Amino acid sequence: MFGPTVWQFGRSVDPFSEMLRLRSEMNRLFSGAAYPFEHAYPPVNVWMNEKSAVVTVELPGVDASKMDISALDDKVTISGARGPEILKEDETYHRKERNGSKFSRTLHLTFKIDGKSIEARYEKGILNIVLPREEAEKPKKITIKAS
Repeated sequence: MFGPTVWQFGRSVDPFSEMLRLRSEMNRLFSGAAYPFEHAYPPVNVWMNEKSAVVTVELPGVDASKMDISALDDKVTISGARGPEILKEDETYHRKERNGSKFSRTLHLTFKIDGKSIEARYEKGILNIVLPREEAEKPKKITIKAS
């Protein structure tokens, strides 16, 4: 029962080698699928209301002077750079998963941004950006006259 089996074409097949082959094929097929959003850096959250959008961006360890925020029409771009960690003379890495690199992320909103009123604050590794709507983009309340 657990030894080689004979298939209908007459060849002998070891079930364990077939399972290993299947596992190898599945690993190859799904390699890279474990982290589908890995390219989206830095991670952001966006909240919207009638007056503005609030964007929070996780940027731990990034110096505020190395960040740049630009807005045009309905797009906001957050970019910057994280410097590399400098080891002391007697230190070596045991594991290195973080590196110094540049980043850039552009978000598209559903309204035009009032560039003159944007507010940004960086505290404890979180960048908070308030993006107000242009006045012409804000919803207008219309009164209904009843007869």
